[in-house]
Amino acid sequence: MKNIAIAALLLFLLGSCKKEFIDLNPPSNLNSAGFYKTESDMNQAVLSAYGNLRSVYNNPFIRLGEIRSDNTTYSWLAGNPADDNGIDVFASPLLPENGYPTSAWNNCYNVILRCNIVIGRIEGVSFKNEQLKKQYIGEAKFLRALMYFWLNRVFGGYSKTGALLGVLKVDKEVSPAESYEIARSSLQENYDFIVSDLKYAEENLPAAYGATDKGRVTKWGAKGLLTKVYMTMAGYPLNKGVEYYNLAIQKAEEVINTSGAALVPSYRDLFDVNKKNSVESLFEVQYKKGSPNGVTGSPWNNDFAPRFSDKEVVLVGDKGGVNAPTGDMSGAYETGDPRKYVSMRDFWINAKNGAVQNERYVTKYYDVATSGSDNGNNWIELRLADIYLLEAEALVRTGGSKATALLYVNKIRQRARNTQGDPNIPRPANLLKDYTVADFANDDELLLAIEKERRVELAFENHRWFDLVRTGRAKNAMMAEQAADGYPAFTWSDDMLSYPIPMTVMQSNPGKIIQNKGYVQL
Repeated sequence: MKNIAIAALLLFLLGSCKKEFIDLNPPSNLNSAGFYKTESDMNQAVLSAYGNLRSVYNNPFIRLGEIRSDNTTYSWLAGNPADDNGIDVFASPLLPENGYPTSAWNNCYNVILRCNIVIGRIEGVSFKNEQLKKQYIGEAKFLRALMYFWLNRVFGGYSKTGALLGVLKVDKEVSPAESYEIARSSLQENYDFIVSDLKYAEENLPAAYGATDKGRVTKWGAKGLLTKVYMTMAGYPLNKGVEYYNLAIQKAEEVINTSGAALVPSYRDLFDVNKKNSVESLFEVQYKKGSPNGVTGSPWNNDFAPRFSDKEVVLVGDKGGVNAPTGDMSGAYETGDPRKYVSMRDFWINAKNGAVQNERYVTKYYDVATSGSDNGNNWIELRLADIYLLEAEALVRTGGSKATALLYVNKIRQRARNTQGDPNIPRPANLLKDYTVADFANDDELLLAIEKERRVELAFENHRWFDLVRTGRAKNAMMAEQAADGYPAFTWSDDMLSYPIPMTVMQSNPGKIIQNKGYVQL
């Protein structure tokens, strides 16, 4: 089947929509030209785009980000499916037909096409409140930008022609015939498009919503995402440098000083399923357990549990053995760091025979499923601690105030040490001490300390691989991790910094869609 995201996803798959987080259920005829008549219709169209974020975050992104990095692997490597293994160890069959990049591509474009319907058809709807109309457009543009940010970090890079290419930029509804004529745009053009969408969003989204609309993105979410986009543009592969680090600092300061966001007192509270959408959160993908067939529930608590455990780790449902922390990740935490106890375990105890099973697993997303893998955890896409650490890094890279950079880092360390940790580990006397400028001989040492803080603070939240790529640290980190995991013959290639354009996309227009360097061009 010729299934590039543009052509196939024009089918829109709206008949499978279920109730979701705000009001929750867009009608099955949402793609009908005759549907868009009222403000309520457009609201349902916006909610449809939000709802489909769940398909994006449920599964493929963990593999493309965390498992690709030195943070996690599989707890049952001997039996890994080929697609999983290819991503984990940078080996064959990491090919264009690998299912996880294909799923990510299709699911992201599904959301993008829903956003394009909102943006393209809203002008034909009469609004009593013009600002509400701008809000809906702003929400759609934020979600579209978020999807393009993901797509370009995963697939953007140097092509076989040597050009720096992004993905297929689709900024409006297109016909199937038109879709087959779309080629990859330059990576710069893609990022300019992302920035344009986010600037509109920050200018037109509200600062807050009422309780019934909790989960919709605010202007602070847009500013937070702009911070990450500018940081990414400053680094590899666009390498735009100081100018864009300064833009990131500006946006980060707006979030930090005017949003009202604050670190929650305990790191544990961030991931408490009963405390979702906290004051620290800038944007979360909303999940809710207990819907028919579990379609709005989140899978991670079950997916990340050791495959051969029983009720020792999760009480209800399947166990996937996915996203198991590496030994290097376990060792990255300072002794006694409470964030480790919240985020992961190094072993579990077999209830049948009392044997210690030395299998590491993620605990950050703990919940008790209603059935299967139907949990209630949200996915926190943007939060204040992330912004603190991005600004700290940008300040160092631009010759800015190191004292301010360490102020932000130390706020996060202070919160961590005020969190309840493992009761079986004595609390070190100088646990997670505040850093001073004198602790670092040079900027490189300070940048590595900030990188490490990002790693342990944001562990298993799908930041690590993309941090390593944009900072140029992927080769060193992955060479070390692969050797430690028993692959001493591993050979690095910079081609590994980008995933292959999916085979189904290549087949849709052989010769027009240019493949990334290092992969097969049809």
